This record gives sequence, C-alpha cells and structure tokens, in this order.
Amino acid sequence: MKKILFKRFVELSGHPVSSALLKTIASSRLSRKLIKPFAKTYRINEEEAEFPIDNYDSLQAYFTRNLKKGSRPIDMRSDTLISPVDGVVTELGTIDMDQTFTIKNHLYSIKQILGDEKRAIPYKGGFFYIFYLSPSHYHHFHYPYDGNIESRYALGTTSFPVNDLGLRLGNQPFATNYRIISELSTAHGRMTMIKVGALNVNSIHILDSSTSFTKGEEFGYFSFGSTVILFMENNESFRPTIPVGSEVKLGQAIGEWVQHS
Repeated sequence: MKKILFKRFVELSGHPVSSALLKTIASSRLSRKLIKPFAKTYRINEEEAEFPIDNYDSLQAYFTRNLKKGSRPIDMRSDTLISPVDGVVTELGTIDMDQTFTIKNHLYSIKQILGDEKRAIPYKGGFFYIFYLSPSHYHHFHYPYDGNIESRYALGTTSFPVNDLGLRLGNQPFATNYRIISELSTAHGRMTMIKVGALNVNSIHILDSSTSFTKGEEFGYFSFGSTVILFMENNESFRPTIPVGSEVKLGQAIGEWVQHS
C-alpha cells in the first residue's frame, strides 16, 4: 500500500502543470527570501560560490550557481578517472554478464536504462558508478575523461525521487525517470553518462553541442536534485579507488587504469 500511495503522489506532483508551477516559483524574485534559509539548512559553503549570496535573484539561480574558478582542482593524470560531479557515490561495482546490477534490492537492466539492447552489449562485465546529488551539492556535471561524444538521446517522462526513499519505493527510477544519455568514446574504451531527472523537475540542461571534450570540462547542469550514472566498458586494467558511500568532489580521482607488467 505504501508503495502504491508513493507512486500516486509522484504521478500527481510530476504533472506538467505542477512542475511548471514549481519552476515558476523557484525562478521568481519572490523566492529570493528562501535562498539564505536554503543555504543554512543544507550547510552550503558560500565561499565557493561564484558570487556573494545576495547577488542571486532567485532560488533556482542560487541552486544552479557556478563555483569560483579553482574551487575544484582536476586530476589530469592520464591513468585516472575523475568524478564528474560533487555528490555521494551511492553504489559502484561490476556489471554482470547478463547486463544487470542491483541497487536497494532492485535488479536493474542496462538495456532498460539505455532503452536499447545493442547499446548495452559493450558493458557486459564492465563497471558502473551511481552519483547522487543532494540539494546541498554543486549541480553542474562535467566529463570524467577526455574523448568524443558518439550519440546523445533522451528517454522517460515523469520522474520519481532519486534519494534513498525513492530508490526503495519508486518504480525503478533509473530505468523510468526522464534522462539524457550520452555515449562517449575514450582512449580506455566506451563510457555512457546518464543524467537522471528528479521529482517534479525534469530540467537537465546541456551546455552545447560540441562532440569532443576534455577531462573536467563542463557538460551541463541540473535544476534541483538528481543522479548521474556512469557505465564503463569492460577493461581488466581498471579498478576503483574509492568505496561505496564516499562523498566526492568534481575532479577527484575515483578510479585508475593500472598497467600490468
């Protein structure tokens, strides 16, 4: 019963009208009064923001704020994978040969998330990371390595929450939420970055249509909380360098490719 009620609530609050209303309020000057309580509640480091807190005209402007240059050093070593976001690594691990993995007792199929069986094939036996961005985090996402974009497409409509409650009670949010999927080619194999929309607001903003990128380069940003999933092609030389539950910063090394002698 709890799961059914939760699903009905999300479907109601995810309606285009209520989503538009939320966006309108958060983007209006009336929401300026909410910025300081928001920053205090989520213990946001105001010193990192690009501008002083009083310079932001709306809650959404503050939520999608840029950081001061140099706030996030990028590990540019050629053998390291960096975190594409500030967030919490809620799960990481190997992808089964049947292209599935488990999160919060839910079995996920890469085919469902990517929407295509052929796109899922390269990730058999590969590796995955799940990054959760809470309201306290910097909400821009960046590239985890140098490479090129092979394709980009969107799937899904209504969005369930992607926090712990949403993962336990939602209808497999990573496979059903609105999401933008970017397939990347790198010197270490194929990667796919999935930007997953959160409750009410499906706003995922891509900065440009460039087809090549460098490690740490900005990719886009979310309006309100969300999740980034990273799939990596099977590569026996790769190993993670952080445990599940780690709080990570953009640019921090989270894995490495080790050359075997």
